[in-house]
Amino acid sequence: MKAVVWHGKRDVRVETVPDPVISQPNDAIIRVTSSGICGSDLHLYEVLAPFMAEGDILGHEPMGVVEEVGPAVTGLRPGDRVVVPFNIACGHCFMCTRGLPTQCETTQVRQEDKGAALFGYTRLYGQVPGGQAQYLRVPEAQFGPIKVPDGPPDDRFVYLSDVLPTAWQAVEYAQVPDGGTVAVLGLGPIGDMSARVAMHRGYRVIGLDLVPERLERARANGVEVLDVAQIDDPAGDVRDLTHGRGPDSVIDAVGMEAHGAPVGKLAQQMAGLLPDVVAARLMEKAGVDRLSALHLAIEMVRRGGTVSVIGVYGGMADPMPMMTLFDKQVQLRMGQANVRTWVPAILPLLLDGDPLGVETFSTHRLPLDEAPRAYRDFQEKKDGTVKVLLQP
Repeated sequence: MKAVVWHGKRDVRVETVPDPVISQPNDAIIRVTSSGICGSDLHLYEVLAPFMAEGDILGHEPMGVVEEVGPAVTGLRPGDRVVVPFNIACGHCFMCTRGLPTQCETTQVRQEDKGAALFGYTRLYGQVPGGQAQYLRVPEAQFGPIKVPDGPPDDRFVYLSDVLPTAWQAVEYAQVPDGGTVAVLGLGPIGDMSARVAMHRGYRVIGLDLVPERLERARANGVEVLDVAQIDDPAGDVRDLTHGRGPDSVIDAVGMEAHGAPVGKLAQQMAGLLPDVVAARLMEKAGVDRLSALHLAIEMVRRGGTVSVIGVYGGMADPMPMMTLFDKQVQLRMGQANVRTWVPAILPLLLDGDPLGVETFSTHRLPLDEAPRAYRDFQEKKDGTVKVLLQP
């Protein structure tokens, strides 16, 4: 089969690799029909290279059709149309039964002291072959795959794999009060969808970014937008829009690769020049994130408010403004999205109309062979690239 294969920093290729096979009783084989490129994939493309191995298959946002199931899988059969969550979980352990499949005790990557295994995402999370491929082996298929009806296009459902539950969790964790205001930092795919979810719930949404196409896209959906490239004091401007206090909640949908963080950028570049073993140790023990977005969120949120961090960070000892957090009595929530936990609330929205605009959410639909160009354009924010769906 063809798959998107990692070969080094900014070097992904489409190659022929062996077809996946059933290797455990709870496995299923899925013929992939659509697979998204996520902002988290760009971390592998750029920052997290020390944790990758040449030949790793990328991708964690797939959907498709069941081709084969293992003998222990009773809830699926060949021909079922499914979306595959990015986290791999059993559904019955202590963590799963508490709504935390990201911490699944069956698939936890204990040798790296990390949570549940993920598709297509570094040795830290199990190095499981990903879904930017023609076929995918799905472990723990008795729980993970989400069955969806035939008929509507893939765009209606594919975002259940990651984008929708991640954005939903970002808004849940933001704890916006009824009639309240939430600021969303970063209007890439997750920030954009977080803004849509928040507006659907009736909150006032202020979105901040510096990419004109992303700002216009959010504005067209009714978001109040601020171009941070054109203002000197984003936190002050948002306070001016919120009675001088700041928003009730802020969602950081940017993460480790924020613009305007020269020290963090230098640390990442220095790590990139080191041998992988040394760079990995540095990232595990030192502060290498660009923290400007998180610091802005903490500065911007009103006293007693909540910061919801959904953008991925990778450093272990990054400096945090603890005095400010304590003085302002800020609540801070974060974590990988617990996909299956949020599906019961989201799926009805996809079956009854399209209130979140998922069918027009992608900006580019490309054949799998064009993945290298898609990665490059997404990373460089070229050609209005916000969300790419690869179609094997």
